[in-house]
Amino acid sequence: MSVLLVAHGSRDSRFALRVTGIRDAVRAAVPTTRVELAYLDLNEPLVGTVLDELAQTGEPVTVIPLLLGDGYHSRFDLPVLLDAARRRWPAVEMTQSPVLGSADLTGSLADRVRAAGLRTGDGIVMYAVGSSDERSDDAARRRGAELGRHLGHPVEVVFATKLGPDGFALRDAIDRLRTTGAGRVVGLPYFLSPGLLTERVEALIDEHAPGSPIAGALGSHELVVGAIVALIPPAPIRTSRRNPVGKRGPDREEATESAPARTR
Repeated sequence: MSVLLVAHGSRDSRFALRVTGIRDAVRAAVPTTRVELAYLDLNEPLVGTVLDELAQTGEPVTVIPLLLGDGYHSRFDLPVLLDAARRRWPAVEMTQSPVLGSADLTGSLADRVRAAGLRTGDGIVMYAVGSSDERSDDAARRRGAELGRHLGHPVEVVFATKLGPDGFALRDAIDRLRTTGAGRVVGLPYFLSPGLLTERVEALIDEHAPGSPIAGALGSHELVVGAIVALIPPAPIRTSRRNPVGKRGPDREEATESAPARTR
């Protein structure tokens, strides 16, 4: 079995470095499984190219979207690419897992914001990319609410692609935090990597709440890597069952029951 991690892609070189680091960490966690990385756009190799390469082995391929939102890319773009690959390789099983963001990443977000110096009385602005699919944005809002309950701090969620003129959505979020009594604002990117979008939000945070600490992106946090590993299905254990000595008939090799699922 092979695993293909699929990231969106970015013109910012930091993105490819971060997701390559995630791939390397997943490889280290599952050393007996082939793990590759491909992109939907803007970087290479592209998804179709790597799917063709993996399909040549004839082994099943599990595709894991390194996406924090379950929107257009995971519901349309990637399934279209997978369907095209299945037509090219009808004998090869190819499956798409849920997106990375479907896993519970609250602990990794909490670690990042604590590392930024979160202290009593702080409010948190968590910023995600934003999607044309409102279900994806709602999931990010729920993640922010989970984080707030986990930490006991107020959390406002904004979307980097939906800030509006002069960043009014961010300004309003900061104002709401201040009305709850937050004495300071901490910025928290719900992104795998820093980039142009995160920098735009962070510049606006600095404008509206000068001196606010900014947490790091999720990157290859151990809980992120663990969530990806948990999306990899267990490989079947193959054993050879041979006929007893003196019994006529061909030898047989059969797949036994799948190995137990990895513990999270």
